[in-house]
Amino acid sequence: RLEMRNFGVKVCVIEPGYFKTMITSVENLEKNFISTWQKLPEEIKASYGEGYLRQFVAMLKVLQKSYNSNLSLVTNCMEHALTSLHPRTRYSAGWDAKLLYLPLSYLPSALSDAL
Repeated sequence: RLEMRNFGVKVCVIEPGYFKTMITSVENLEKNFISTWQKLPEEIKASYGEGYLRQFVAMLKVLQKSYNSNLSLVTNCMEHALTSLHPRTRYSAGWDAKLLYLPLSYLPSALSDAL
């Protein structure tokens, strides 16, 4: 963002929370993770353990239940950033971005890592 300022380009950062899209589809993610897992060397698989992938996919399935399906929250931010006379520097779309990730970004790294 700051690098582009010297060229007269104003950059707005849109930081969405989790939304239901093809990118966040657990089925697609699971298929890609399994494909990647199968290509890993055995020593790396052994380091993580067989349960790692199963636990990770199970966590994604739980998280997916809280994904927002209202993509207009993101597109409204985009529209404001593109059409406003004085756009904001940062936009947070979705309750999780506003109430979880934004406050976490202000905490010391050690504390946010623990959370």
